[in-house]
Amino acid sequence: MRTTIAPGPWLRTCALLAAAGAILAVVSGAAHLGTAHRVVAALVAPPLAALLAAAWLAHRRLVPAVLVAAALFAGAAAVPGSRAHDVLAALSLAALASVGVQSFRGEPVPWGSWRDYVTLTKPRIMSLLLITGVCGMIAGARGWPGTGTAIAATVGLALACGGASALNHVLDRDIDPLMGERTKQRPVASGRVPASRALEFGLALSALSFVLLAATVNLLTAVLALVGNLFYVLVYTRWLKRSTPQNIVIGGAAGAVPPLVGWTAATGHLGLGAWILFAIVFVWTPPHFWALALLIKDNYANAKVPMLPVVRGERETTRQIVLYSIVLVGVTLLPWAAGAGLGYVAAALALGAVFVWLAERLRRDATPRRAVVLFHYSLLYLALLFVALALDLAL
Repeated sequence: MRTTIAPGPWLRTCALLAAAGAILAVVSGAAHLGTAHRVVAALVAPPLAALLAAAWLAHRRLVPAVLVAAALFAGAAAVPGSRAHDVLAALSLAALASVGVQSFRGEPVPWGSWRDYVTLTKPRIMSLLLITGVCGMIAGARGWPGTGTAIAATVGLALACGGASALNHVLDRDIDPLMGERTKQRPVASGRVPASRALEFGLALSALSFVLLAATVNLLTAVLALVGNLFYVLVYTRWLKRSTPQNIVIGGAAGAVPPLVGWTAATGHLGLGAWILFAIVFVWTPPHFWALALLIKDNYANAKVPMLPVVRGERETTRQIVLYSIVLVGVTLLPWAAGAGLGYVAAALALGAVFVWLAERLRRDATPRRAVVLFHYSLLYLALLFVALALDLAL
């Protein structure tokens, strides 16, 4: 007899969020709160969508109840201000309560340690993304955007990045064991965290991110964080990574979203300055990532991932790194046209000169040591560049 695995606490969190939102929507509707009612009702959608995705991918027995809840909720939204609206909203809440009850049924499985869940969020990668996001906020505001906004936007962005990273672990669990000892020991690939638990965790963080940003910052910021999340998971990880050597060129757009999130958190709109920050990270990503790919090209080949060093070889990869590094220096001068001062320009030129020098040195002699130096410098480079820009515009 097949054992039914019980959902974990992350799926229950999504169910609780959706139910709590539905309760607030019913109460605010009964109180005729108008706009507040519509906002609260809209915030039910993200956890409901996460709940449906988790049920469909890992807990099919919950799908009927979640679909009923979603259909009733959509029906209530379609007939606002009517008796049918109130009835459908109440029925949707009852269906969500049923999902919550059912989520406690089944055979419990270990869900891993808290350290494993921290690892799922890829904190090292997240830290750099948060730096670009916070600096994007300061650049957009031309100063400090306000402590409340800064905290809410940073936490919301961290949740979005962590959720996307956790889902990346789930999708890459088949190739991680082939990519060397480092990835072989990842929580999902090693079996310490069941894939279903990591899936629920990633979806819950993504839903929480949208709710937090939409409720406390603004809707555009929430949408951008979600778009970056989905692009990284579905477009890069699921499709591009395994299908084309240009994977990181196109997929780099996901890592370039945090500055947009920060900018819109501070300003409420996307301006030229925001897109310049996006372009900087977008052009920086290929040479940064290809330096790492040179170091582990055999692992990529073993996993049949068509990274540039595997498909085109070291010589072409190092040539592309130099070309992108030169273009990067040019792109980093664009903020000058958008209002940055000479202090930033001097920092961009100095940092960029070192980047191009290290790239050219790698092209002449593609040793692992030189690839390591360029890879680590590229991380420091992006952080210092964004800090320099933020300080220049804020002071």
